[in-house]
Formats: sequence, C-alpha cells, structure tokens
Amino acid sequence: MRLDPEKEYRRWLKQAELDLDDARYNAEGGRYSLTCFLSQQAAVKALKAYLYRQGNELVWGHSVAELVDDASGADAGFKALKEKGSFSGRFYTPTRYPNGLPGGIPSESFNEKDAQEAMGAAKDVIDAVAGKGKIA
Repeated sequence: MRLDPEKEYRRWLKQAELDLDDARYNAEGGRYSLTCFLSQQAAVKALKAYLYRQGNELVWGHSVAELVDDASGADAGFKALKEKGSFSGRFYTPTRYPNGLPGGIPSESFNEKDAQEAMGAAKDVIDAVAGKGKIA
C-alpha cells in the first residue's frame, strides 16, 4: 500500500513539534540529557517528514546529518543545516547510555547550555522543514 506523502509529512512533523515541546518541558525541570535527546529526535522526525513528503516510501536512520544529506538531494537549501545536523548527532547515544560516555552518567553530563543549543538546532530544522513548499 502506497503511503500518502502529505499525510505522512503531517504525522511526522506533528510528532517532531511535540518532541520539541517535550524537550522544553524537560529543560524546565532540569532534565538536560533527556532534553538533548528529545531535541535530536525532533530534528530526525522533521527531516523524515520532509523526505516522506517528497514521496520516499522508506526513510531510515537516526543521524540528523545523514538525513540532511538525503533532504539536500531534493532541495539544496538543506545543506545549510549540515552543521546543526552534525551538532545534534552528539546527542543520540550519550544522552541515554552511561557506556556512551567516558565517565559518569548522562543525567550528570549535560547542562542547560547543551539543552538550549540542542533545542535551538531542532527548532531550526523543524522551521526549515515547515517552511518548504508542497511536494516538488
């Protein structure tokens, strides 16, 4: 069964926006590692939304940088997000697993500055995706 690109776009973008909202909520509670992870996930889901909207049936991966590359294939304007994608990538594993860090645990390793930067990067990705027109 073929997916409806516009419907998939809306579903994934809505979840991206909700993940970013959850990130903000956790930041207010000082849960910075979770804030960073949710921000990374929001960026991933926004980029997947865009790729689904472009008619892709299978969109795989958890790397913001790689998804930015994929999106750049359809719209070169996404190349400007490459740095944000690389920055967000550092929040995928170490924000969740103690063995993803050289010492300590995630909840002790991320701070408010990290959280604010992660949320800002995710917002930029979501805004870029939301600002794109209909299917090319």
